Amino acid sequence: MHSTASDGSLPPETVIERARAAGLGAIALTDHDTLAGLPAALAAGERLGLRVVAGCEFSALAPWGEMHVLGYFLPPDSTALDDFLQRCRADRVRRAREMVLRLQSLGVELSFDDVLEESRGGAVGRPHVARALARQGRVADAGKAFDRWLGRGRPAFVDKTLPEFREVAEVVHAARGLVSIAHLKERGTRSFLERLKGEGLDAVETRHPSHDPDLRARLTDLALALGLLRTGGSDWHGDPGPGESHGSLGSQNVPAEWLDRLEEQRAS
Repeated sequence: MHSTASDGSLPPETVIERARAAGLGAIALTDHDTLAGLPAALAAGERLGLRVVAGCEFSALAPWGEMHVLGYFLPPDSTALDDFLQRCRADRVRRAREMVLRLQSLGVELSFDDVLEESRGGAVGRPHVARALARQGRVADAGKAFDRWLGRGRPAFVDKTLPEFREVAEVVHAARGLVSIAHLKERGTRSFLERLKGEGLDAVETRHPSHDPDLRARLTDLALALGLLRTGGSDWHGDPGPGESHGSLGSQNVPAEWLDRLEEQRAS
């Protein structure tokens, strides 16, 4: 799940409250390139009796451009991890500034301060640029901003400077965490997963709102054949704004035993 520490719509403690009200037994807060929401989320989980796994969603270089990597069981006070994430967030700022400059060159009146107002101190991302454009009435909604300017191949798109998957895995493992590859969709081939396993992959996210039953079954077969654990989640970002669509809260039936297996592997 995501909070206002990155591109979610609700504060970390509210995310936990909503998850508890929905009857969930455990969730992972995995904001993009930041651990800033974890102290509040962990405290809320303790208060409400909901298991909160401390996590983060990293971006890594992929043959098609960018892929997302989930780190679980991360300590909020790891110096090495924090240094790595600071570099990632600095690149997010660089990217957002360049997108604003490209938009300005296209005649769109938008400032970087407008984007910062949307991020509210959280890790900056394209959704914040899209929301700023929508709030100012430049487009009907945030989705239209991606369609017109911010999506890959569109005139204001800017690539991130991405680390290799191996580097992300090494940072997570050094912090005694585990690594799962997120929502690979049809790109989750046997050869690609074998390569990632050789570089430190622990698990595959098989259950995600973007995975239909056939894809879930294929990824499950591959994970089991390769000796990889399974993860899943709704990728919930809170209440979506106009033009935004995310998985709904509690939409993925993820067995508690999957979390038990992850904990066993981490302990070993």
